[in-house]
Amino acid sequence: MENKGKNNKMKAVVYKKYGPPEVMKIEEVEIPTPNNDEVLVKVHAVSVNFADWTFVRGKPRFMRLMGGFPKPKYKTLGSDIAGTVEAVGSNVEQFQIGDDVFADSSDNGWGGFAEYISVPENILVTKPSNLTFEEAAAVPQAAVVALQGLRDIGGIQSGQKVLINGASGGIGTFAVQIAKSFGAEVTGVCSTKNLEMVKSIGADHVIDYTQEDFTKGEHLYDLILDVVAFRSISDYKRVLTPNGNYVLTGGSMYRIIQAIILGGKKVKNYTAKSNQKDLVFMKELIEAGKVVPVVDTCYPLSEVAEAVRYYGERHAKGKVVITVKHKNKT
Repeated sequence: MENKGKNNKMKAVVYKKYGPPEVMKIEEVEIPTPNNDEVLVKVHAVSVNFADWTFVRGKPRFMRLMGGFPKPKYKTLGSDIAGTVEAVGSNVEQFQIGDDVFADSSDNGWGGFAEYISVPENILVTKPSNLTFEEAAAVPQAAVVALQGLRDIGGIQSGQKVLINGASGGIGTFAVQIAKSFGAEVTGVCSTKNLEMVKSIGADHVIDYTQEDFTKGEHLYDLILDVVAFRSISDYKRVLTPNGNYVLTGGSMYRIIQAIILGGKKVKNYTAKSNQKDLVFMKELIEAGKVVPVVDTCYPLSEVAEAVRYYGERHAKGKVVITVKHKNKT
């Protein structure tokens, strides 16, 4: 399928070797052509995720098993996209040209740090009507990771006491709100500067980890979702109720291995799986006003390296987003 009558070139952020974020450079490349079951999306915004930070650096080294060895196999990173349907393949039935959509393309070759991306129709969802493109791009991966961790792995129930460790980051801000939507009593753990923000998105209680170690407190939790994992597994288990669950979705490789080896039935480590159904679920929560994406900073496409570096420094409140401007707007 061709884009007839149009310049068939686009800007994309490309990297050809592992290294600091500055190895990513803007180049002119061919606009992808959608296959029969694919949709060509004109990207308006794309958010930065942990995989972008690790894949571009090739660190830790085992990431190169997924990202390519000895050099990257994904030339353009970026997975959480929001944009407008530009063209559709002959078998596409769910979408038409002009639809506003969002998706996580991490299982389909990445490619979001670009003006256009071609993706299977079965990963796309119509953009929430009450979000900007930048806000929508903040949703797919982080929200689904939080949802699956709380609901599918943690078995969250209404009335439970739930603690989110790392409540001010991309996954954490969604986790706080999702847990509240399930009727839980939520405690958010974050740094001093983020206490008010975490309260503002619905946390019933907040703990400043620079002032208090919740693993040494008297409160017990039915479910802990841990995004940062800076304590030992035994510390977390100490503050679980007898039937409580600890779910690990982030942190160092050392902590992940420790959870696998020493965790037992109460400790669960998982890898989230992107899917259209869960993204639809999140869209419904957002349109119902139960979840609001938190966007820290927006960068232009020309500053992707700076955006990824800022993300990697772990100072962001919520998500870091790239805004993609087009000369010829639809």
